[in-house]
Amino acid sequence: MNDPDKDALEKFQLSGRILRETREEMKHFVHENQPIIEVCEKAEELIRKKGGRPAFPCNVSINEIAAHYTSPPNDDKRIPEKSIVKVDIGAHVDGYVTDTSITLCFNPEYESLVETAEIALEKATESIGPGVSTSELGRIIENTIKSRGFKPISNLTGHQVGRYLVHAGTSLPNVSHLLSSKIKIGGVYAIEPFVTVPNAAGKVENGEESTIFRLIKPRSQRNQYSKQLLRFIEENFKTLPFAERWLQGAVEKEHYREAFHDLLSSKALMNYPIFVEASRRPVAQAEHTVLIVTDGCTVLT
Repeated sequence: MNDPDKDALEKFQLSGRILRETREEMKHFVHENQPIIEVCEKAEELIRKKGGRPAFPCNVSINEIAAHYTSPPNDDKRIPEKSIVKVDIGAHVDGYVTDTSITLCFNPEYESLVETAEIALEKATESIGPGVSTSELGRIIENTIKSRGFKPISNLTGHQVGRYLVHAGTSLPNVSHLLSSKIKIGGVYAIEPFVTVPNAAGKVENGEESTIFRLIKPRSQRNQYSKQLLRFIEENFKTLPFAERWLQGAVEKEHYREAFHDLLSSKALMNYPIFVEASRRPVAQAEHTVLIVTDGCTVLT
């Protein structure tokens, strides 16, 4: 997107503040053996209470799961002991999206891994600015991670954000890249290094499970309950990702499963598979959303 106007800028800033406060509260909320659904619902509730709306479901991705796990309805999974837990949250105010994450470490063995993700994020925020190439930014992140004896995840990237768009245009690689574009003043970008251990594959693959969905195209539906569910999704989430938990009560319970299946099979909706580190090694993540200004960036989150 182009240079945000004053109104858009205020909404980005508010969205960022809501997320920053939520992230800090979540640091003290998450613990071992806790139901994952409790974490997801707490983060989403805090965002709403503070005056925003979730831009996507709270992701709680544990150990080798790098991203895209949120609790489905009635999830009985818990946070394992001695795990590392990535809590990735997004908020929007009137569609203006910000995105942030932290990794909580319940295993002393992985403290340095988590710290490396945070240091790589810090170096990237110090280096980003107008005219910086995305390849150069990727090189800085990659070198920072490798200098500490760890490995970046090569096929996960940061991304530009926009209005009702979590991924808007430019990607920010976490490794040096041949394809490159320039960072633009006024742009809003989420920088998110993903880090794994040195003997890992250093890339992710799709897992079998999908717990996050998004409207692609409102295709016509024959079934009245499918129509009703589609209308609910359009009105409430527009083009933003959502969880099935958020659809409860949108149509009568006995018709829900068929209606949801219709929307998926007609390709009105897409699903996001969970991302798993290919060699099943643990992954840490850190993330901020930044606004590009004349002399660098302002961290919104």
